[in-house]
Amino acid sequence: MKKDNFENDLKDMLDNQIVKRGISDERLIHAIQAVPRHLFVPDDYKPQAYNDGPLPIGFGQTISQPYIVALMVSELHLKGLEHVLEIGTGCGYQAAILSHLAADVITLEIIPDLAERATQTLNHLGIKNVSVVTGDGSMGWVNGAPYNAILISAATPGVPPPLLEQLAEGGRLILPVGSHGFQRLEIWSYCDSIFRVETSIPVSFVPLRGKHGWKI
Repeated sequence: MKKDNFENDLKDMLDNQIVKRGISDERLIHAIQAVPRHLFVPDDYKPQAYNDGPLPIGFGQTISQPYIVALMVSELHLKGLEHVLEIGTGCGYQAAILSHLAADVITLEIIPDLAERATQTLNHLGIKNVSVVTGDGSMGWVNGAPYNAILISAATPGVPPPLLEQLAEGGRLILPVGSHGFQRLEIWSYCDSIFRVETSIPVSFVPLRGKHGWKI
């Protein structure tokens, strides 16, 4: 990252929002440190880019709170060799972090303008192992399946069946499940042909759009 006015903001974010809340994975901390969050938010919100909360990015969408990004990514247990699917590219910030932790990432965005903007930012940062695809994320992306890890960054009424079908043996899937405005994170794992699910913290995400998302 260039030396600029955001360096102290990034350090404060890592120390007070990420590490103090229990995120201890050094690879993940270094990945977050390597991604300039302020480049992924609209100009009007750049001064708040490292604040402890989500920010609007246009089209009714948001960039998630830094801690929630860190928590969800940490639950994927990435080692560096994984093939990852992200649902809900948004501005591309989370995909950029994933790019430092996995072999490659396919990220789906249903809003074409956001997909284009994310592609431009990722290209500007020289990130080569992320492919941005415009499409219905609730259907997954069968052309790249199966995936070792799937992360859904929009609220769903339930787990979209196509995404379970596209999860590889030994894989993990994390998503917010619930109603409009209130969900809980669910972590699904697939081992020995059996799905297991754990429930985590309460969250609030924008709704997933598409065939297996919310009808809005």
